[in-house]
Amino acid sequence: MSAPTPPRLLDLAGRHLLRAEDLDVSTLESVPTELFPPLFLEAFDGYRTETLKAMVQTWPFVRLPLGALIDLPHVGPLQAVLEALDVLLAQKVRSRRCKLRVLDLRKTGQNFWSMWSGASSYGCSGSRTAAVAEPRSMTRQPSTPLKVFLDLCLKKRTLDNFLTYFLRWVEQRKSSIHLCCKKLKIVSMPMDKIVKVLSTVQLDCIQEVQKQEHDHVVQITSQFRRLGHLRDLHLESPSFLEGCLDQMLRCLRSPLDSLSITKCRLTESDLTHVSQSPDISQLKSLDLSGVPMTDFRPELLQVLLEKVAATLQEVDLDACGITDSQLEAFLPALSRCSQLRAVSLCGNLLSTAVLEKLLRHTAVLPCLRQERYPAPQESYRPRGVLLEARLARLRAQLLEILRDLGRPRIIWISLSPCPRCGEDVCHHMEPIVYSCPAPA
Repeated sequence: MSAPTPPRLLDLAGRHLLRAEDLDVSTLESVPTELFPPLFLEAFDGYRTETLKAMVQTWPFVRLPLGALIDLPHVGPLQAVLEALDVLLAQKVRSRRCKLRVLDLRKTGQNFWSMWSGASSYGCSGSRTAAVAEPRSMTRQPSTPLKVFLDLCLKKRTLDNFLTYFLRWVEQRKSSIHLCCKKLKIVSMPMDKIVKVLSTVQLDCIQEVQKQEHDHVVQITSQFRRLGHLRDLHLESPSFLEGCLDQMLRCLRSPLDSLSITKCRLTESDLTHVSQSPDISQLKSLDLSGVPMTDFRPELLQVLLEKVAATLQEVDLDACGITDSQLEAFLPALSRCSQLRAVSLCGNLLSTAVLEKLLRHTAVLPCLRQERYPAPQESYRPRGVLLEARLARLRAQLLEILRDLGRPRIIWISLSPCPRCGEDVCHHMEPIVYSCPAPA
C-alpha cells in the first residue's frame, strides 16, 4: 500500500481536476480515493454528466449514497448515474478500481459526504483510509445483483416522473438489479398502480409498512405473504379493516415487533383475532389509539395483554372509550407486563377510584418511566365542562396516592378535549411528580 498523499498536494490536485471539462475513466484510474467524493459532488451539482458516468464506473467505495444529493424533480444527474450503471452491468469485466455494489437512494449518507469532503480542503485527516492509486487491471464482473435501496411513499394518484422513470429502469433489469425497500408507506393510490410498483420490489426486504387508506383489503393484504422480514406494521385510519383484520393477520410471515392500528373501527372479532395471532406473541409496541372499544367485552383487552406480557414495552390506548369495568378487567394483565416502559390511556372516561387502582397495579412495574392518564371523570360537569378547582383537588389526591406507594414517579394527567387546541388528547398539562424524601 502506498503512503498517504500529503493534504496540500491533494488540494492542488483536486482543484486542477475540477477545472477539467470532463474526466474519463482512464484519468480516474489514478485519482486518489480521497478526491472521489468532492469531485463527485462538484460534478453532480454542476450537471457534468460525462464526468459523473466516468466516476460511477470507477467508484472506489462499495456504497454510493446518492439519496442525500437528489433534488427532485431535477433528476438529470441521477439519470446519468443510471446510464453509467447500465455500462457496468453490461461489462463482463470491469475496472479493478470499481468497488460499487450498492446504490442507496434513501435520505441517508450525509455523514459519508461530510467525512470525505472537507469544507475548504480536499485533504484527509490521518484517521481516514489512506489514498491508494489502484492499478489499471481488470476484474470479473461479480455475479451478485447490484443492490438498490429506496424508501417508497405511494401518496399520489399517479407516479411522479422520477419514480416512473426509475421503476421502469429497474423493471427492465430485474435479473441484475435487486431493489430493496425497507420502509413502505401507502397513503392513497389506485390498486393497479400499487401492484405494479410492488412487482418491482424484492418484498422480502420490507421491514416496515405504513398504510392510511385503501378499500381493496384482499389484494393489498395478500402482498404481506411476500414480506418475510416485516417487523413494524402501522395502519392509520384503515377503513377497509373493520371485520376483516383476520385476513391481514393470516398473511403475516414473521412475528411483529410493533403493531399500530389507529383511528378506525374494529369489531370484537377483530380484536380476538389479534390476541390469537401467533405473530404478536413477541410484540414490543402496541398502539390501538382511536379505536372505539366502549361496547367490547371487558376480557378482550385482558386476553390480548396476557398474550404479550413477556415482551411488551409500550402500549397506547388513547381515546378508545375504555370504561372503568374494562380497565379493571385488564389491570392484572397490565401489571404482569414486566418490560413495560410507557403506557398511555388518555382520552378515556375513568373514575378517580379506578385511577387509584391503576396507580397501585403499575407501581410494581420496574421499567415503567412514562405514564399518561386521563383526568378523572369527576373533573367534569355532566356535559363535559371542566371544573378546574375540582381537578386541582383530584391531582393533589393522586399525588397523595403516589406518596403512599413510596416510589419516585412522574405521571401526566391529560384533559379531553384539550382546552387549548381542541384535540382529543391534551399534552399541555404539568406532570404530577413524586420524589422520595432524602434520608434524615
